[in-house]
Amino acid sequence: MSKQPSLFNEAAQSIEPGKAGEPIAKIPDDITADSSLSAAIGPYQVYMQGKGFSPNTIKAFLGDLRLLNRYFRERGENPKLKDIDTETLNQFLYWLRFERTNADGALIPCSPKSYARRVTTLKSFFGWLTEVKVLDQDPAAAVIQQSVQAPLPRILYDEEVDRLVRVTRDMLWSPTKPDARPYLLVLLLLQAGLKKSEVMKIRLDDIDTSNPRDPILYVRYSDPRMGHKERKLALGPAFTPVYNQYLRTYQPKERLFECTARNLEYVLSDAAKRAEIPGGASFETLRWTSAVRSYRFGMTPEALREKMGLSPISWRETFDKIQKLAGPGL
Repeated sequence: MSKQPSLFNEAAQSIEPGKAGEPIAKIPDDITADSSLSAAIGPYQVYMQGKGFSPNTIKAFLGDLRLLNRYFRERGENPKLKDIDTETLNQFLYWLRFERTNADGALIPCSPKSYARRVTTLKSFFGWLTEVKVLDQDPAAAVIQQSVQAPLPRILYDEEVDRLVRVTRDMLWSPTKPDARPYLLVLLLLQAGLKKSEVMKIRLDDIDTSNPRDPILYVRYSDPRMGHKERKLALGPAFTPVYNQYLRTYQPKERLFECTARNLEYVLSDAAKRAEIPGGASFETLRWTSAVRSYRFGMTPEALREKMGLSPISWRETFDKIQKLAGPGL
């Protein structure tokens, strides 16, 4: 088993990450290149479920495909799959950005995030049709993201990370009111790069400190469809003493943090204020900061994807942002 180094000397590494399966939904015999878009949506849903896409992603992707279907219907068209080419998809994307209106004729805005996801939907759907040999060529492969792109997320600069760690460590050893929770939370987020929902689900038996210098966190999901997000992460030797002091003070029974997510947001906000960090610090900010720092320290893209618990589909855009954030000047 490989080790994940401490946050403050080397990049975090995922340990024995779970591998997502590679099931491909069986295409019904009557679905061919001459079939309609509607006929392929159902099998594509089965494919996404088999690949472990999250329920929210499946819902969003299916909604995007129905929107493409609606685009065709509004034009009195019902093209065969083989007749949907790159130009057709680019025209659809142009319609989304500049021509789609509601019943009153008012333009329906398409946010950068929604636009980027819809491009991803097209690439995933038509890439799958090509992979299972329904189509000979992928019409979405040449679709370009255009200039509409979600803004880069905010991260903490190295000196801000240092101040945040120092401030929360001082809170741990305060002679008047010692509190291990802020430091524990910051260590956990910067080392493991967890989402807020994952932090709130951590149970005490998900943390293994039997080897104090090599504590381990198991990120688990009860839904089997989310199995590709499960992973095993090292937390670094600095975690164990803070964790033990936290247990003595807060005495949690089942979950690591037996409070609301809002409470922890206040903890981060207060710590960022003490550290004089403009804009504060959030779960999302520290997750992105963790990812960028790991990449800078040499973690491979695949290991980083697995550390963050992302599917190959969602990783494409995420990795592009990580590369930009980790580039010169930051």
